[in-house]
Amino acid sequence: MFHQTPLKTFTVAAVIAALALYAILGGYFPREIVIEIALLAILAVSLDFVAGYGGMVSLCHGAIYGIGAYAFAGMTAIGGYDTVTATLVALAAAAAFGLFVGAVAANITGIFFIMATLAFGQMAYVVVFESRALGGDDGLSGIARYDLSAIGIDMNDSLQFALFCLAVVVIAYAAAAYVLRSTFGRTLSGIHSNEDRMRALGLTAWRHKAVAFSFSSMLAGAAGILAAQHTQFVSPELLVWTVSGEVLIVVILGGLGTLAGPIAGAALLVLLKHKIGAYTEHWHLVIGLFLVAAVMAGGRGVYGQIEYWLRQRAGRRADA
Repeated sequence: MFHQTPLKTFTVAAVIAALALYAILGGYFPREIVIEIALLAILAVSLDFVAGYGGMVSLCHGAIYGIGAYAFAGMTAIGGYDTVTATLVALAAAAAFGLFVGAVAANITGIFFIMATLAFGQMAYVVVFESRALGGDDGLSGIARYDLSAIGIDMNDSLQFALFCLAVVVIAYAAAAYVLRSTFGRTLSGIHSNEDRMRALGLTAWRHKAVAFSFSSMLAGAAGILAAQHTQFVSPELLVWTVSGEVLIVVILGGLGTLAGPIAGAALLVLLKHKIGAYTEHWHLVIGLFLVAAVMAGGRGVYGQIEYWLRQRAGRRADA
C-alpha cells in the first residue's frame, strides 16, 4: 500500500530542485540532459504505478509513450489542430490503448502478462512503421509546441522548456500518488497482494486492473507528448520495445513499488550514461554492473534500500 512519507516528499523535491538548478546554471547540453531525465522519470512513474502497486510488469509502455507522441504529432502536424485539442486526443488515445491491453491481459499473470504486453507493443510499432499516413519509417516533423507566451513562458527557450518538463514530472507523481492513496489505489494494492481474496469479496479484479493500466498509460502518453514537442519530430523508434526495457531498468534501479524511487533512478541512469559515456563507449557494461549490484544488495533499488535502512534503524530505536 502506498504511503506518502516525508522521505518520499524530500526525495522528489531534492531531485527536482537539483535538476532545476543544473538546468539554470548549465548551458544547452545540461538542459537537454534534464529534459531527457524528466521524460524518463514520467514514464518510470507510470510504469511503477502498475508494476509496483498492481503487479503488472509491462513491456509495452514504450509503445504507449510513442502512441502519445504520434497522436499529438498527427493532430498538430497533419491535422492542423491546436495543441490543447491535440493533447486531449493524445492522452485519450494512450489511455484507450492501455484500457484495451489491460482488459485483454488482466487475467494473465507473471511472464505471460509480460509477453502479452510485449506483443501488443510490437503490434503498435509495426502499425506505425508501416503507416504511410504517419510517415512510415521516415517519421513526422513540424510538430508544434505549446504557446504559453500569455503567461510569460517561451517554450522555444531550452531552459524554460526543461523547467516545464520538470513541472510535469511533479504533476505526474502527484497524480499517481493521489490515485494510490484513494480507495481505488488501496483496492489495486489489495488485488496485488491477494487477488483471489479480493475476488471472493465480490470485486471485479480485471476491471480495476484494466482501469489502472489505462491511467498508467495516460501518464506514459503525457511523456510522449513532451517528447514530440522536445525534438519536434517523431519516428517509430519511440515505440521500440527496448524503450520499455530501459524504463523497467530505471524502476528497478530506483526501487520498484516506491513511486519516488523511479524519479531518482531516472536521474541516476541518465547522468551515469552521459558521464561514463564521455570516457568509454562501454558505458552499458558499467551501468549493467551497477544494476546487478543494486539487485543483489536486496532487490529494493537505490531509494528502496535507503528507505529500508531508515525503517530498520527506526525499528531498533523503538525496541530500545
